[in-house]
Amino acid sequence: MKAVILAAGIASRLRPLTDTTPKCLLKIGERCLLERAFDALIQNGFDEFIIVTGYRQQQIVDFLQARYPVQNITFIYNDRYESTNNIYSLWLTRPYTDGEEILLLDSDIVFDPQIVEKLLHSDKNDILALNRHELGAEEIKVIVDDAQKVVEISKVCSISDAIGESIGIEKMSTEYTKALFRELDIMITTEGLDNIFYERAFERLIPQGYSFYVMDTTEFFSAELDTVEDFQQAQKLIPASLY
Repeated sequence: MKAVILAAGIASRLRPLTDTTPKCLLKIGERCLLERAFDALIQNGFDEFIIVTGYRQQQIVDFLQARYPVQNITFIYNDRYESTNNIYSLWLTRPYTDGEEILLLDSDIVFDPQIVEKLLHSDKNDILALNRHELGAEEIKVIVDDAQKVVEISKVCSISDAIGESIGIEKMSTEYTKALFRELDIMITTEGLDNIFYERAFERLIPQGYSFYVMDTTEFFSAELDTVEDFQQAQKLIPASLY
C-alpha cells in the first residue's frame, strides 16, 4: 500500500505562521506535522510515499530528503497550487496511484498513529477515519446509512444528520482508486472542477456503488489545523504521549 500526502496549499488562514513556512512544516510539540505523519506511517509499515507539494515546495523536499534519506519518496509539484484545491493535487498523483491500494492523508492534521493502525487492520477495503464531536460549518461532515457506509460527505451537508467529521485519512482499495481517477479525470479535464475539495468526487462515486465505511477513531487524538486558533488549540490539547 502506498501513502499519499497532499501538501500543496498556501494555508493563508494560518498567516503569519505560514508566511515563510509551509503548513506541514509547522511544529506541534517537538515535531512538525509532516514528520509526525511520516513517523506514524513508517511505524505502521509504509515504505512508499507520494507527496504533492506546491507552496514553498523546496523546503518540503529538503526537509524530507534530510530527515528520511532512505525512504522511497516520490515528489509531485502542483505548479497551480495558488489557483487550485486539493482535488487537483490528488488528480496529479494518478500515474502512481490509479488502480493501487493507497492511504490518503491531508498534510494539515496532527493525529495519533493508532488511527492508521486501526484503519489498516479493518476488514473493510474502503474506510475513513471519523471523529465524533460538536460540528459546525467548517468541518467535512459525514452522513451514513444503517450499515455505516457514507451517503454524504461535505462541508455543507446537514449538521443534524451528520454523525461526525472526516479527519482526512482514507484507506482505498484498487477498485476504489480505479473508479476515483475515472471520476477525477472527468471532473478536472472536462468539467474544470479543479478548485474544490476532493470529497466531491467521493460523493459522485456513491451512486456508482463506491463508498467508504466509517471507522470511529474519536478515542484517539486528532486535530486539523486551518487557522492560527486551531494551531494554538492543538498545542494545548496534544497528549503528552504524542508531544
